[in-house]
Amino acid sequence: MLRCPEDIHAVIIYSIVSHYIRAAIRRVSFVMFLIPAATYAGPARPVSTIEASTTPPVIVIGFVGGFVRHDALAHSAVQVAAHLRHDYPSGVYVEVVENHYRAKAHAQIIRILGGDRHGTLSAEEKRNARVILYGHSWGASEAVTLSRQLEREGIPVLLTVQVDSIAKPGENDRIIPANVAEAANFYQMNGFLHGQRQIRASDPARTHILGNFRFDYRANPIRCQDYPWYDRVFMKAHIQIECDPNVWTQVESLIRSKLPLSQQ
Repeated sequence: MLRCPEDIHAVIIYSIVSHYIRAAIRRVSFVMFLIPAATYAGPARPVSTIEASTTPPVIVIGFVGGFVRHDALAHSAVQVAAHLRHDYPSGVYVEVVENHYRAKAHAQIIRILGGDRHGTLSAEEKRNARVILYGHSWGASEAVTLSRQLEREGIPVLLTVQVDSIAKPGENDRIIPANVAEAANFYQMNGFLHGQRQIRASDPARTHILGNFRFDYRANPIRCQDYPWYDRVFMKAHIQIECDPNVWTQVESLIRSKLPLSQQ
């Protein structure tokens, strides 16, 4: 099990490289497929707008913790979403949701994937799904819970990222469902409020746990001046990992490793 923060850099590099290698193989295979088609097929037919837009965007949903608002820019989960929206004006849908609005996030995913008025998806629409979920505290617990809901519906998830995950009542943030391809967990163990320290796959053959990465702020505390004083006093380390730029830069890098090349 990976435990040192430095190990995540190797994980990110591996994820990025493997992502683009797979993409290159798909492109080469597609070109090879077109060669005989170009030889024997009739005149080329222009692709209609409807045909060109059948692939849904990559869906990135972030859940904020506690009672934080979805647009509170002082919080890192919201900042990550803002960065992604700026760099991906098309091809990627990004939204931040309060952790008590999981139903809203689920409905939005179904709508973007092409669900009908009854919320029903075809088998092809499910296969085309590219979903990334992340969150902090209760929000991290909701990310796993939403993944489990999508598993019951046969919808795959590319990646989940948990930051100091605190399980909500009735939820299990430790076991990652089998529809999730990759999962990462960042946590700290200082103070009375600290996150899930070890996640594991319900099916290791289908889910790759990138690592459980521990951070310690006793020697090098993080100053979170934009947060309320009571959060900084009573949830000190839990808030420090939320505003630690080192943690969230790595979270964002993991998410970007699953996205197409930026157009910016």
